[in-house]
Amino acid sequence: MKRRKLIKSLSSIPLLGALPFLSKNAEATSVRKKRDIIEELGIRTFINAAGTLTYMSGCIMQEEVVETIENTSKHFCMIDEVQDKVGEKIAKLVHSEAAMVTCGAFSAMTLGLAGVLTGTDVRKVEQLPHIEGTGMKSEVICQKSHNERYNHAFLNTGCTVVEVETIDDVERAISEKTALLHFLNITANLGQVKHEHWVALGKKYNIPTSIDIAADVPPVSNLWKFNEMGFDMVFISGGKAMRGPQSAGILMGKKNIIEAARLNSPPRGFTVARGLKVNKEEILGMYVALEKFIAGDHERKWKEWESQVAHIENAVKDLSGITTQVSIPELGNITPTLTISWDDSIVKLTGREMRDRLRNGSPSIEAGFSGLPLYHYQAGSDSIDPTVAETLKGVNLVRVTAWMLQPGEFRVVAKRIKTELVLAGAS
Repeated sequence: MKRRKLIKSLSSIPLLGALPFLSKNAEATSVRKKRDIIEELGIRTFINAAGTLTYMSGCIMQEEVVETIENTSKHFCMIDEVQDKVGEKIAKLVHSEAAMVTCGAFSAMTLGLAGVLTGTDVRKVEQLPHIEGTGMKSEVICQKSHNERYNHAFLNTGCTVVEVETIDDVERAISEKTALLHFLNITANLGQVKHEHWVALGKKYNIPTSIDIAADVPPVSNLWKFNEMGFDMVFISGGKAMRGPQSAGILMGKKNIIEAARLNSPPRGFTVARGLKVNKEEILGMYVALEKFIAGDHERKWKEWESQVAHIENAVKDLSGITTQVSIPELGNITPTLTISWDDSIVKLTGREMRDRLRNGSPSIEAGFSGLPLYHYQAGSDSIDPTVAETLKGVNLVRVTAWMLQPGEFRVVAKRIKTELVLAGAS
């Protein structure tokens, strides 16, 4: 065989032998393109300059929370064991006797009251919400200004809500039917009876007290403040500042109540709360979110929000007809909030029209509500309660927060708001 042909034939041997290996290796190392289901379905995504609103999908979970959900999804666990171990850890973090993860603050309210009503009597658990003739208590007392729509969570147990306004009203309303004295933190300043007096009334009459602080962190200290104050139950959302799963929340409080609430909760199938499932992924993800939130550098984060809000304010405050103000809400979503308002003789735009322009532009931006607290708005839309809709006529402003913005988005928000105001007449 000639030298050239020999070399050629020999050089082909390892290549041919390697073909099966190369083929398999190529399959193993090929990167499968991830499916973008949001793009596939044409779902609008947006920059969130409004805050942690349920109908806007709450928050973007922390990376470690997402990793926890993904990793735990690959294993089977007993739900009660997960709740036992996570509840013990959470209770220590929030300075309560006991805790459990629920599918949101609303769920925590239903389960907490159910626990108060039934105790650990399985027969009573099975009877809810049909409490008439069972000997169970049937009324929840709260201040008139605290009787928000979320109190429907209590109605799910079969109870009714009794409204009061003064301490004397509370004492007159208390009877053998009273199961719970409930307090809504976001409207605390609207009621005549303050936190400490509400707790004192509960202790005086041996009636459990509860408080809804669904959106009331930051500050981080609120996670334990109300437990230490003496409330028997505290309800909080997980998918807001803590950046846990939007489908999760926490019920914390007295050990006997949490034990009874657990008896009313899934995985048991004979309860009024069977539909309020929370799986291992959310339970463990919520624990990680809480742990990381408490350990976070809150001072640094606050300064970051202030800086970003200042950048947006500086972009528009010197325009003609524009007024800006940075404030910090006393209750609920306590973060630096920028209000941008304008003279409608110069800027030919309503607050609602400004929000629509930001929403419908590219990239889409969601700005805050125009002049009313969040609880006036219908869940799931921008529609407003008919009784207060009149208030917004002629209100020319938008509100902007930075705490749900992703890195660099504050610059986009500043530029877009300035552009819209200039297009509408500001200069």
